[in-house]
Amino acid sequence: MNKIVVANAMRTPFGRLGGALRELPAVDLGAAIVRRLLERTGVNPNEISESFIGTAVLASSTLVAARQINIKAGLPPETPSLTVDRACCSSMTAIGLGMMRLRLGEARLVLAGGVESCSQTPFLERNTRWGHRLGDFTTEDPLQFRNPLTGIPLARVTGEVALEHGVSREEQDDWSFESHQKYFRALEQGAFREEISPVDVPGQAGGRVSADESPRRNISRAKLAELPPIYGGPTVTAGNAPGLNDGASATLLMNEAEARQRGIDPLCELVDYAQLGGSLTSSPYLPGQAILQTLKKTGVRLSDLKLIEINEAFAAMPLVSTKVMADGDSKGLDHLRQITNVNGGAVAIGHPTGASGARLVMNLARSLRSLGGGYGAAAICGGFGQADAILIKV
Repeated sequence: MNKIVVANAMRTPFGRLGGALRELPAVDLGAAIVRRLLERTGVNPNEISESFIGTAVLASSTLVAARQINIKAGLPPETPSLTVDRACCSSMTAIGLGMMRLRLGEARLVLAGGVESCSQTPFLERNTRWGHRLGDFTTEDPLQFRNPLTGIPLARVTGEVALEHGVSREEQDDWSFESHQKYFRALEQGAFREEISPVDVPGQAGGRVSADESPRRNISRAKLAELPPIYGGPTVTAGNAPGLNDGASATLLMNEAEARQRGIDPLCELVDYAQLGGSLTSSPYLPGQAILQTLKKTGVRLSDLKLIEINEAFAAMPLVSTKVMADGDSKGLDHLRQITNVNGGAVAIGHPTGASGARLVMNLARSLRSLGGGYGAAAICGGFGQADAILIKV
């Protein structure tokens, strides 16, 4: 079987809601990072076989985001594209789809990534197209992230499931505090130097954004403890959840022989990919189950993993998922948490929903390279009981 590799991968800085990137549409962020990735790898846009681009809030990406990004990034209009909506999983799903196309021999070079602009997400006003004679108008905000099937906010469900698994509010606050601390340690060590590509912002003072906006140096454990729970939930607060963010990520995929022919030293091999669905309340633990599924498919053992990335959609996700993976082994649980999100996670970095899955993979690959290689797994939940996981090898 052909070995499929990530030749290279990059992302934009992740901006805060209403922050430095707020004037840039999601497709512009995506086109900017795709152009930069092609420049870095020396790949001509004409060589791309197809693109898979994920997004979670379609309203902010307008229509067919992948197609727009292809054109704005300079790819020929004949290049096929697919816009993927699997909520927060979307850009990891894009990588999984690209991986499968390459394994089948149906593509040579594939772009896979994701975009989101929470800042550009419009309010929704339903049932007004054909007129409204009397009464109030109701405006919806998609960024409240309620489950449309139940009407229940995701933050509330997450907190309830965390408590069911014995994960307390205090543990979630502790994890969030450490997420910021680990991020700044990694930043000072240059861990994100090759990952983040600056973005030009026309008309803004300075004209260029080069750093993530969400991480807080002044965060304290005491401040986190003072924050009230949100959306009526028991544990989730504005401090142990990520912000609403803007950003884009992109990876270039090819088979190992192609990379060798081009003189490219790839970031990692994509060993396997898994996609799961579960109950509408399964998101906190489903990433852990998805990782276990990839291991079962490949014969790689949990103890073989050097590093793990689990998206911090809320701090509860890595805490609950590692507990599920450890299966009652307290010593094993301690080890799993020590090797999970070693450079910090989305609570610190931010979570532009459609772009986060690919960020996990690129960060995991570079972290493994700094350790001399080995196996690693990345997982992310999304879409009211779904999860993706990717097993990689460096």
